[in-house]
Amino acid sequence: MEKNNNNRRIFIVSNRLPVTVKQKNGSFEMTPSVGGLATGLKSIFEQKNCIWIGWPGLTVHSEADKKSITAELEKLRMIPVFLNTQEIKKSYEGFCNVTIWPLFHYFTQYTDYDTRMWSVYKRVNQKFYKQLDSVITEKDIIWIHDYHLMLLPGIVRKKYTLSAIGFFLHIPFPSYEVYRTLPWRKEILNGILGADLVGFHTFDYARHFLSAVNRLLDIDYISNQLVYRQRAIKVDSFPLGIDYETYAGGGRSSKAQKILAKYKRSLNNYKVILSVDRLDYSKGIINRLKAYQLFLKIFPEYREKVTLFLIVVPSRSKVPQYQQIKVEIDKTVGEINGKYNTIGWTPIHYYYRSFNFEHLSAFYQLADVALITPLRDGMNLVAKEYVASRNEKAGVLVLSEMAGAAAELDEAVIINPNNIMDITEGINTALNMPQKEQCERLISMQKKIKRYTNQYWAKDFFDRLIDVKNLQSSMEAKIVDQQTLDMLLQKYRSAERRLVILDYDGTLVHFSKDPQKASPDRTLLRLIQTLAQNNHLIIVSGRDKETLEKWLGKLDNVNLIAEHGAWSRDAHGDWHLIEPMSDEWKREIRPVMDFYVSRTPGSFIEEKDYSLVWHYRKTTSELGKIRMRELTETLRYLVVGLKLQILEGNKVIEVKNVGINKGRAVSKWIQRITPDFILAFGDDKTDEDIFNEISDQFTIKVGIGTTAANYRVKAPEDVRQIIEKLIGEPA
Repeated sequence: MEKNNNNRRIFIVSNRLPVTVKQKNGSFEMTPSVGGLATGLKSIFEQKNCIWIGWPGLTVHSEADKKSITAELEKLRMIPVFLNTQEIKKSYEGFCNVTIWPLFHYFTQYTDYDTRMWSVYKRVNQKFYKQLDSVITEKDIIWIHDYHLMLLPGIVRKKYTLSAIGFFLHIPFPSYEVYRTLPWRKEILNGILGADLVGFHTFDYARHFLSAVNRLLDIDYISNQLVYRQRAIKVDSFPLGIDYETYAGGGRSSKAQKILAKYKRSLNNYKVILSVDRLDYSKGIINRLKAYQLFLKIFPEYREKVTLFLIVVPSRSKVPQYQQIKVEIDKTVGEINGKYNTIGWTPIHYYYRSFNFEHLSAFYQLADVALITPLRDGMNLVAKEYVASRNEKAGVLVLSEMAGAAAELDEAVIINPNNIMDITEGINTALNMPQKEQCERLISMQKKIKRYTNQYWAKDFFDRLIDVKNLQSSMEAKIVDQQTLDMLLQKYRSAERRLVILDYDGTLVHFSKDPQKASPDRTLLRLIQTLAQNNHLIIVSGRDKETLEKWLGKLDNVNLIAEHGAWSRDAHGDWHLIEPMSDEWKREIRPVMDFYVSRTPGSFIEEKDYSLVWHYRKTTSELGKIRMRELTETLRYLVVGLKLQILEGNKVIEVKNVGINKGRAVSKWIQRITPDFILAFGDDKTDEDIFNEISDQFTIKVGIGTTAANYRVKAPEDVRQIIEKLIGEPA
């Protein structure tokens, strides 16, 4: 399959293809997958411009066989990535399933940090990229899935800078305290942040991810949006749904009805509790069995009236932890059946096998209660399948609060899966729930599941990805490109009285955790001095006048404005207040700020002549945000009647006199100079007053975000490049 530059195509990339290829009698046969991902992406993949890339499910050594499989898969719009035995063992069975899986499910005791497995994991991600690179163009849309390919978005982004890239994690993202134990934590975050839209099943997972990005990469975020390498990225929750109509109608098929009738005949009207899980330590099966055993002990009246159908689907049978769980399950089931079994009643019907759709549909119809109690689960679609299957509007879902589905299905009986008694009481509540209440709860949950189906999930994510790209495009539309720069230079050359206005922090230099370490380097001093030779130049800063004097006061023809407009100074002149002001209010405000410094490690106060600034750049971001909101609310109450204003900047809160702002200070200079050309640069909210004051001139914002500026550049380096162009022009 070759690159196509004419049409915009969609590429789905996942560890496995939606078919499994098996070798049989010298040929290859392909079996469709019935997994949640294949089903969830069905509506997207049905589009003729969609192509799926993934591992076909077997090891292929012969080049002839690879060509044969590739040719057959291409007919289905699929492209295989062939993995060798070591890659499967070290990456899929290794790093993915003995490092990421246990860690992200909070089973740190099972987590293996092996550098060799990590190396192969990186190699596999590169292998997927190589296959993707051979067929995609910048116009294509790429949707990458799950923990097997967390490095891939970043790898793709390095070459395909404009492509729409989405990433979805189908397992939980752990809290920062758990995630930080991963040796390669930053590399994985950098990889995921190659995407434009990062999706999770629940808000909690998205919140944990944002916290990790903030604390490990020092990237701040507002709401669910962050900026990474001058690119806006959104992080959000998209709970995966099911094909509602398929499950709602599944139990009505003649085959399912026959299976259902067979089980009903053998059960003597017992109440049925259903448990369906893949074999995994994260599913909480042992706790579930212990809770059922306790239930039979403390509620003896239910013996010979209720039975548990325990379905455990084999998984990762070669992994020691899974082998151990299987032994524990077998032993516990044996103990319960051995203790309570009677001639006509078996407490637990245990099936260590998988069942087809018709069998599962029959079980869903059979069960009065679905007992789903994972210790940690990304979503858990079995819960939704059970609810959708209950056509008679009766039945109770007992659901772990640790399952992603619990965020949606709050009408279920929600339990703590680590509390055996809580599960036991949940079983009792379910079996004693009045039918009317069962119906009300089911109908409410069915409405949700019916609305947010797997098709809706895929479309919702896909539409949001396009929205993010449109947002980026709208921001890029203002970027100073070569055409804009040529126009700027032309107007600059033809002007007689030119005024250049420069903010300092965030505009000429990057922010520093220590404000005093952001002093100008020699190159910057040269640029400023040269620019001031043939222009009126003002540096407008929130800095105190002493710092500006120390750093820039010796430069010729450079005018300075300090404290956001409170003080101004002509080149080599004296400092003057913009108007008479008092600092008496500091005696009331300073103690409040001191109190918040004591409560917020890493924060500090900067005192200027007529303002106080509370800095929290050095503190833990989440704590800093909490304290910032608390301090702001407190200050709003205190400043009433004091003619003060509260200014929120880049990880600072500043209190100063009302009416003092950069725009007002600049307007006084404009009245004096009456320039016929003005160029202004700034990066934050305080500079918006300047942009609004001279909206008909060349105003340029540094960085992303809403702005009144007419143009934007991405970083201080871009500002310096424009200055280089200006000083290279003839006077």
